[in-house]
Amino acid sequence: MSDNDVVSGTFRALVESADRKFARVRDVPAYGRVHNQHYFHKVFKAYMRLWKYQQEKRSKLIEAGLNRWEIGEIASRIGQLYFGQYMRTSEARFLVEAYVFYEAILSRSYFEGSNSSSKAFGKKDLGVRFKELRFYARFLLVSLILNRTEMVQLLAERFKALVDDCKANYRETNFKEWRLVVQEIVRFMKVDTAFMNVRPLRYSTLFDSHPSSLPYVARFHAKRVLKFQDALLTSYHRNEVKFAELTLDTYRMLQCLEWEPSGSFYQKRAVESKENGTFIDHSGASAASGVIDMNLAADMTDPTLPPNPRKAVIYRPSVTHLIAVMATICEELPLDSIMLVYLSASGKAGRNNVTQAYNSGGSHKSSKNKVPLPAQNNSMPESCINNKGESSGYYDQYLWFGPRGNGGLSNLYPGDIIPFTRRPLFLIIDSDNSHAFKVLHGAERGETAALFLSPLRPAFKNPADADLMQNGSQFTFFLTAPLSAFCQLVGFSSSDTEAEVYNNAESILSAAFSEWEVILCTSTSLDLVWAQVISDPFLRRLILRFIFCRAVLSFFCPPEDSEQYLPICLPLLPISVSPDSEVVQSAVHRVAKHLNVSDFFHFVDT
Repeated sequence: MSDNDVVSGTFRALVESADRKFARVRDVPAYGRVHNQHYFHKVFKAYMRLWKYQQEKRSKLIEAGLNRWEIGEIASRIGQLYFGQYMRTSEARFLVEAYVFYEAILSRSYFEGSNSSSKAFGKKDLGVRFKELRFYARFLLVSLILNRTEMVQLLAERFKALVDDCKANYRETNFKEWRLVVQEIVRFMKVDTAFMNVRPLRYSTLFDSHPSSLPYVARFHAKRVLKFQDALLTSYHRNEVKFAELTLDTYRMLQCLEWEPSGSFYQKRAVESKENGTFIDHSGASAASGVIDMNLAADMTDPTLPPNPRKAVIYRPSVTHLIAVMATICEELPLDSIMLVYLSASGKAGRNNVTQAYNSGGSHKSSKNKVPLPAQNNSMPESCINNKGESSGYYDQYLWFGPRGNGGLSNLYPGDIIPFTRRPLFLIIDSDNSHAFKVLHGAERGETAALFLSPLRPAFKNPADADLMQNGSQFTFFLTAPLSAFCQLVGFSSSDTEAEVYNNAESILSAAFSEWEVILCTSTSLDLVWAQVISDPFLRRLILRFIFCRAVLSFFCPPEDSEQYLPICLPLLPISVSPDSEVVQSAVHRVAKHLNVSDFFHFVDT
């Protein structure tokens, strides 16, 4: 056996060993605290050893027939590992490492080396094409979450071209699923880039830390302070905007609950196309890999920032799976911590998400597709019926998670949430049936829950914007990008608003948030539920944005429609930050006046 055969055999053995370890961790749930972290260390170690070996034995591996796409496949697996760790831990360094590896694959054209018109590749070449398609889909997802807009646009163009090429060259193969993926990213980009000149969704010390109110926040002391470390995010709507297993609403909430790295920390590490030794050959399959630093990029994380809250992002769960994930997080929740649960779903089984919306012209847009409700099992536990024989409301109405015709199996009732109120809970319900969950207030089993309940109907100047399938939820948009949501409400887009005008509006809103922070931190009527979370920057920002959202909608919609078009928070926030307060109304009026849309609102004289 020649020396090259020994090297090649060792390389194949290392690949098989790494792949076996990869398979063990690939399907580990992306929620809860993983108790077998040593498996993750083992698989990372296996791929580091494999990577180092192919670098050291590059020339002999090339002589033995090493294909360029094989190096790309290894790098792609490493990127998958890093992204998986990000989804489990929410640590930004893992997301950035995944980006580094994927970008290296793209810049060095690992998979394109076998993109030959020669028939010699045959079915093997088709297999490589599928690997390349999967690589583009994964890199697109990482780039989306990192907000690399230019990279997303470049990848989407190349991805579409690759799918078209595959359809043309492999006519006997069905690429329908990949065409759908292309449609998904195009649709997602159309919504996500509607406000391209705006600030990041992540918490930025530049935009979200208000110097004038910071001393009040720092001095604020509640009887009890809760730490926010865990969140569950999920949405389930028919035909909602999504890419892969990330819907638009969960994408916005995911980013809203992370820190924005500042300055040089946000810049990706440069990846140099260096070659080891003298074997610099870029002739297709015989070319070898450049060097990619496999060490975690400690210099890419901002040491001044606390860790991101851990987020379980669940894609289209069944009700039983959703409850199981909530139970796991709740069970592992540290003492003096609070769990945030964000649920976005319809309250109607099989409902099309074109909801009835208020517009300033007074007309309404009704759902085009009204599906009759399936027969429901109306029986409920005796404990849900009071001594007068009346229903308590815990199991009357619901959120709908599931396919058509699945009956009560897909219904999440308010009563299903009650067991989790034994621990501190911050619950955000975004639904056309959200108000059904008001019954949770006062029914808790140990800890009073903080509740944000969306309006039952969205409100827009242009009724066409009310299509949740095209634009995502208005309430979620207000909680994650309040000024962009305001502009969407009045029918503006980024092309309608000059950057300077928009930035000045941001400054007006920032000053208002700073003033409201002072009011909340000095209020003697602030409920303990809010007082114990006001010190957390993420939850405090959500509270401020809720105040803004509620006020904007109250001035936009007539008072007689307030029940349907206004969000609810329980327990109540102080009246000093209600829409009726002068300090809140004047702030909304300043924003509206600055954007020349005051006529769209019903302001009391200010």
